[in-house]
Amino acid sequence: MTPGDDAPLPTAPHAEAVQSASTAGGSGTIVWHRDDLRIGDNPGLAAAAAETDRVLPLFVFDPAFYGERGMACDARIEFLHDCLRDLDRQYRDVGGAGLTYAHGDPLDVLAQFVDAGWDVVATATASGRYGRRRDDRARERLGVRFVAGDGLVRNADRPRENWSDHVESWLAADPFDWDPRSVAIERVETPVDPDRVSDAYGVDSAKTQVPTGGRGPARERLRAFAEEIAAYPGSISSPLDAREGTSGLSPYLRFGCLSVREVHRHVDERAPNGRGKSMFVSRLFWNRHYTQKLLDWPGWLDRAVNPVYEGFNRDRHDPDLVAAWKDGETGFPMVDASMRCLRETGWLNFRMRALCASVYFHVLQQPWRIGADHFYEHLIDGDAAINYTQWQSQCGLIGRPGLRLYDPRKQVRDQDPDGEFVRRWVPELEPLPSVHLDAPEKTPLAVQREVGVRIGETYPYPVVDYEAARSEFRRRYGAVFDAAAARLGDEEIARRASLSGGVEAARSIAADRGDPDGAAGDDAGGTAQTGLDDFG
Repeated sequence: MTPGDDAPLPTAPHAEAVQSASTAGGSGTIVWHRDDLRIGDNPGLAAAAAETDRVLPLFVFDPAFYGERGMACDARIEFLHDCLRDLDRQYRDVGGAGLTYAHGDPLDVLAQFVDAGWDVVATATASGRYGRRRDDRARERLGVRFVAGDGLVRNADRPRENWSDHVESWLAADPFDWDPRSVAIERVETPVDPDRVSDAYGVDSAKTQVPTGGRGPARERLRAFAEEIAAYPGSISSPLDAREGTSGLSPYLRFGCLSVREVHRHVDERAPNGRGKSMFVSRLFWNRHYTQKLLDWPGWLDRAVNPVYEGFNRDRHDPDLVAAWKDGETGFPMVDASMRCLRETGWLNFRMRALCASVYFHVLQQPWRIGADHFYEHLIDGDAAINYTQWQSQCGLIGRPGLRLYDPRKQVRDQDPDGEFVRRWVPELEPLPSVHLDAPEKTPLAVQREVGVRIGETYPYPVVDYEAARSEFRRRYGAVFDAAAARLGDEEIARRASLSGGVEAARSIAADRGDPDGAAGDDAGGTAQTGLDDFG
């Protein structure tokens, strides 16, 4: 994303436009949308409509998320812009004037409305350091009120106590509702809209197979998935089957086109009972679980949860290995196919995300943040809470037993036995017989000559020896595992780990496995491939 040819966008709206709107109809309440891009089951909007007779929905294009400073690919920005156009239509469809677009530092924009007599309401969300600082300043400087209603536990000494019961009750509760006839939905005209922003910042995605953003496409996708949910368990692991067999709702949930509760209610009421339904509902709980983690401790984005693992692999940083992983040139076909798919489409199924993270950290032995940042940049559904907590969990930076080492060759045999996915994304291996696609470097030279594939020329040898690298990592990790487990006995570390069983679960691990002065030997909690239900 590079700046476009147009002049930089001005801060908008102008103070005169805000003052004119305030004088004409009196002040009311600003509904500040961030990543809650819907008018249904929206806590902030419902609270505003209950307290005033005049609301002005607002979205601020923040320069911090664009240009070189941003960490989102152009396709995710374009998806966001789709969602905003759809949000504007939602307000117009209920008789309102539409969505007000603004550009600039959100606090500077909001200050103009506050100075003109408007109140500001927003839906509370879990965010990283930048978002948390922004919201804290908005609350302290401008009196912005953040309305909770996302099922997370806030302002509690022990947020994990009875957490599952709390989330279950929230999912079963009625959605936040409001009557559009009871309020006037106002709008301030500005020289800013999604198209103008795209032009100014040079947003131009080359990714393919990217879904259209917005509540309308989200609801259609939810309806179709609920009808076919019985096939869900058999579709989640294969990168080919998962493209159509999973819900496809993650980018819509990430931008709040649908609430998690809306999705749960639709599936609960309309999907046929069975394993597919129960498995998908469990994923909605996991969505809240990982978001709760970031709310409890924003350090998930840049610091190892367990201090013992802070900087692990940093001394082995090799830019060439990182580049090979990012470009899909590692010599491990399933990893390479997955990384190329990520770069071109902005999506991978869950198992392939876990595989690529495992090979990056456990086999290539590279610093976790670089890999996590690369995923976050390219994923259309890039959600800071889920991406970074999953990366830390997969890499083993928490200190609980159960290291998850994925074998990239086994994944070819298990998830792509006919080689359709590998051949689609690694076309240089297309002529190779399927029996050799798990380990092309072992293909007999006679076969290589016959089909015209020369390992080391048309496709690389593995950049590391898998068995040797895995054994080395297990030794290094195991040498400090007991010390890491012991740190989970510390109240502060237990809280930031935010295990589903709470502080007591962390203390139990420390009591069972912790030894601050000892070592775990050659095995850091096992290396067997785990089922998808156990990941995270």
